[in-house]
Amino acid sequence: MNQTIECVPAYGRDYNSQAAVREDWEANKDFQIVSVADYGRYINKQDADLGGLSVLIRYAKLQKVMAF
Repeated sequence: MNQTIECVPAYGRDYNSQAAVREDWEANKDFQIVSVADYGRYINKQDADLGGLSVLIRYAKLQKVMAF
């Protein structure tokens, strides 16, 4: 079963474009989980791939969403 989690940029980062989000996701930078079950934990692309997770990332002051 494929689980989807929602994340935000970690450590105070934010992005203005999908390209910037994709660049940091592909660079394996940390994002913070804001889904109820794992709220507050950190995850990166490697972790998500190992767990078979789909990821929604909120950016631009939480106004936009990008899916991986």
